[in-house]
Amino acid sequence: MKTTFLKLFVLLFSTALFSQAGHIMQGVGSVNMSMGGAATAQPLDISGALHWNPAALSTFNDKIIRFDIGLFFSSPELSSSLPSGALWQAGDFGPGSPASPSVFGSTKDDRGLSPMPALAMVWGKEDSKHTFGASAFGISGFGVTFPQETNLPMDELGNPNMNWNPNNSNPINWPQSLRGFGHIESDYMLLQVSGTWAYEITSNLSIGIQPNINYAALELAPNPLASPDFPPEMGGTGKGYPTSDKASAIGYGAQFGIFYDSGNGIKLGASYKTAQTFQEFEFNNTYLDGSAAPNVNFQMDYPAIMSLGLGYSAGQIDFALDFRRVMYEDTEGFEASGWEFADNGFPTGAVNGFGWKNMSIISAGLQYKGINKLPLRIGYTYSSNPIDEDLAFFSTPATAIIKNAYQFGLSYEINDTWRFDSVYHYGTSGDATQGQILDPSQISPNNPLGAIPGTTVSYDMTTSMIMVGLNYTFNKKIDN
Repeated sequence: MKTTFLKLFVLLFSTALFSQAGHIMQGVGSVNMSMGGAATAQPLDISGALHWNPAALSTFNDKIIRFDIGLFFSSPELSSSLPSGALWQAGDFGPGSPASPSVFGSTKDDRGLSPMPALAMVWGKEDSKHTFGASAFGISGFGVTFPQETNLPMDELGNPNMNWNPNNSNPINWPQSLRGFGHIESDYMLLQVSGTWAYEITSNLSIGIQPNINYAALELAPNPLASPDFPPEMGGTGKGYPTSDKASAIGYGAQFGIFYDSGNGIKLGASYKTAQTFQEFEFNNTYLDGSAAPNVNFQMDYPAIMSLGLGYSAGQIDFALDFRRVMYEDTEGFEASGWEFADNGFPTGAVNGFGWKNMSIISAGLQYKGINKLPLRIGYTYSSNPIDEDLAFFSTPATAIIKNAYQFGLSYEINDTWRFDSVYHYGTSGDATQGQILDPSQISPNNPLGAIPGTTVSYDMTTSMIMVGLNYTFNKKIDN
């Protein structure tokens, strides 16, 4: 029975989670999301405090439990192009190849809706300096499902397709036999389970600490972390890149925070989440023809995050502003980039890592409490793009980059113990992330990444979500 419950719990919290700021969730729960994710110095609910600043948990003096569930929809679109003649430049498809005009096409993701749950609980007392909390949040994820292109210049034997339309054909999704990736699918999630302790040093100043245990799962098709079986002209049999099974890993880390409430409306907060260090993913790989492929290991940690917050409350208004710095450049799996090389100096075709840059996030939110039992909130989140243009090709399976996110939320205070929360989110990537198609067979001293001249690969996306939550306060004390 316990094993069955544990499996259901992990399934619920790991179904498919998608983030907006790199692969970082911009917020957790209905209230925090509606404030744009800002909570480091303005803890309006326990989920936001637990996620962004454990010290801010000291502001809650009751026993509280809350659960949120959202339905998330993303619409990534992957595009690529080849200039005239690039079919020959990229590998010479041989006799029977059609004339090689310029080619362009786009592929839309067909993944659909994904659930996003969050569970939090806090134990606090009015006369105690100690506050404790526990949480289970999906804090990170990305995933795409791009089907294989069907409008092709030729079949696998090189026979030309007379009905081919080069203006509506996405070469990056051509089958691997035509030097594309075929069907592209990725699925990554990170569940973080935390215990939190906050301590009031004075009535105005608190500190907090939060140890974290993390569970991550990753699946890739094809798996670019594995060496492909190159075509015969390159010494292989032409099986291409393999597909991986879903691999999992356990990670550990912590978060530390400090929170100051001046008592006159101004609040300050800061927190530091250490890098969450994971075991290696152990991928079992299979070629498209069903034969076994060499297995590979890959370590992908979660980056350290520094958060600074400003809060202000006056009358019916609560304002929150957070600045975050995400340290991708020091994170295993994200700091490395480019192709892997064998001992003989030749590229294996395996990818070393994403090569992401550090990124900045600004979150802002405003709550208005002038309507009885119906507080209203608006939020905005800005995220810089961690993907370098030269390395954009390597992030094709992880396109969840949202530059601008907008939120509107509200709560309804049913009674002294129950509160209903909701939020609507809409995000856009702004300008598309764009680079060149890279091919390890094209690597040279003057072209270390194997960029194919004149080619492009780009992706952009929009996101939308509806989330609702219930907040229950045990034995709430009513002021006289």
